[in-house]
Amino acid sequence: MTLERIARQQGRTLFTAWHSQFAPGIPGAKDWLSTRRVTAITVTWREDVRRWHPGQDWIFQPGGTGVFDPGINAYSVLTEILPVALYTTEGTLEFPANRETPIAAQLKMLTEEGAPVDLDFDFRETGVQTWDMLIRTDDGDMELSQGGAKIVAGGSLLSDEGALAGEYDRIYARFAQLIAKGESDVDLAPFRHVADAMMLGRHRKTDAFEW
Repeated sequence: MTLERIARQQGRTLFTAWHSQFAPGIPGAKDWLSTRRVTAITVTWREDVRRWHPGQDWIFQPGGTGVFDPGINAYSVLTEILPVALYTTEGTLEFPANRETPIAAQLKMLTEEGAPVDLDFDFRETGVQTWDMLIRTDDGDMELSQGGAKIVAGGSLLSDEGALAGEYDRIYARFAQLIAKGESDVDLAPFRHVADAMMLGRHRKTDAFEW
């Protein structure tokens, strides 16, 4: 990556931060999964674009992210906690008739070991916002909710804090650590998954979207 090379040459720290990777339950979830084989994953990531991005037309314009604005957070959690890689196989992207980026996506992936991964992203969710995962393994299930703030694994509660609790404090703390060590931390995996979804997903027109 060009920016990473330039940072290294200049003796600078480059940090690409995914805030959902800093949810309070993520370290415990990663540790629990490290000794287990994943057999299936279901991801439900649904939120209200009018609540989080009111009137922000850029998100539906060319170069915007549409539903992958929240969806990339789900990808960042998966790539952080899973002990295996993921690959997109197919999907359907729903584009409003008057917009250039998707407002919803249903995607299928596989782990490198062949376990199925089903993802449901939607930017039209009203009421309670849903950032959930169910990860089945050969030794019990993990339920991740509130974007990684609450984790129940094998029937035991690993974390139970509010959604978004302390995420940005932990990001800044990590950045300070990197600067102190003269190191960089560049994670491009979530971007690659979004690119694969946009390339492999079939396009379907849906109702026009207005603010």
